[in-house]
Amino acid sequence: MSGLDTTPIRSERRDAAENRQRILNAAIKLFEQNGVKQVSMNQIANEAQVGPGTLYRRYRNKGELCLDLIKDNVDQLFADIETYLKQCQSDSPSQRLKGLLDRFIRFREVKAQLLTGVEESSSTNPLKSRMQGPLFNELHQLFVELFDEMNATEQTHFNSVFRADMLLTALSRDFYSFQRDTRDHSPEVILEQLCELFIPHKIERPRGFSI
Repeated sequence: MSGLDTTPIRSERRDAAENRQRILNAAIKLFEQNGVKQVSMNQIANEAQVGPGTLYRRYRNKGELCLDLIKDNVDQLFADIETYLKQCQSDSPSQRLKGLLDRFIRFREVKAQLLTGVEESSSTNPLKSRMQGPLFNELHQLFVELFDEMNATEQTHFNSVFRADMLLTALSRDFYSFQRDTRDHSPEVILEQLCELFIPHKIERPRGFSI
């Protein structure tokens, strides 16, 4: 005698997978036509021909939907970063931080619209929501580790968590877009300026300088 009939469960899983794909396809279509910021969750539900409840059960907000759209790209980004850090582990932490920033900035340029969506949230505290998101959490951990290593090997005494917070803020949508669109800085200039701010430089102090 066969075991329990799993046909309804399989059918439900298949329906959920089909709904997910319809939602993602609809989102891609609308984002390409109108831009991420201009598209609402209700528009996505209508385009995907699913109820709003179905959409919100899977994605609490547009940021989660955008993150699902670029999940494979994000996974590849962190795989590339991990490979880079292992291959260059003999380099100084300052050099490795610059390499990490270079990779993230290039990623930000290619995936600008979807990253904007990831950073948007229905939260009443968008900054807190953004800084606690999975993408920025993982970056924050990497930054803290490198800043801690700088403190240990380069005789600096910075607060690693605070510096990582500030660096992530500088890489956030609002700040980065302002530098690109208003200040007209290239990605290369932004990278160099971030390195000037966040990577310590040995400064020869004048004789008699006691502070």
